Amino acid sequence: MKNKVLMGLAAIAMVAVLSSCGKVPQEKIDAANAAITAAQTAEAAVYVPAEFAAVQDSMKAIMAEVEVQNGKLFKNFKNVTVKLDQTLAAANQVTANAAVKKEEIKKEVETLMTEIKAVIEENTGLMKKAPRGKEGAAVLEQIKTEMATIEASVAEAQGLYDKGAYMDADNKVKAAKERAVAINTELKDAIAKVKRK
Repeated sequence: MKNKVLMGLAAIAMVAVLSSCGKVPQEKIDAANAAITAAQTAEAAVYVPAEFAAVQDSMKAIMAEVEVQNGKLFKNFKNVTVKLDQTLAAANQVTANAAVKKEEIKKEVETLMTEIKAVIEENTGLMKKAPRGKEGAAVLEQIKTEMATIEASVAEAQGLYDKGAYMDADNKVKAAKERAVAINTELKDAIAKVKRK
């Protein structure tokens, strides 16, 4: 009889131990989800997309593991809890990294804006010195049209920058600068050829 009571107590103790590991760590899940939402708000998907995707994937894997554990008779969320702590830390780091990258891009746009305005100004001066022969006039007309397009792109980039869309502004101003520099080289080459003759 005494043995049966001891066995019963042991079984109850065992169930108590196993059920304490068997509770879904909802608070940690909520905290990790909140950290991921904060990273999304910080535009991590724009500024550090690979890191943000990794954190999202990690959370999906954790939730899949929670489902697996929920299907078991004796649930164990110890591993899930550890992974949730890691994901929470990673999401917080992604938020911080996104803020740093955003600031870097913002400064880069400011620098590029200054540089492209100087190139546009130089191009305007070079166009006055460019050769005007039969072919030259047609080429200059083409360059004028392209310069107008570049200036419109710079204005759009400035608008995006003012809205806080630094990555879009960066992409637009980089493309515009590339075209402006190509025109600059073309004009300088044409002027140099005329001087050589």
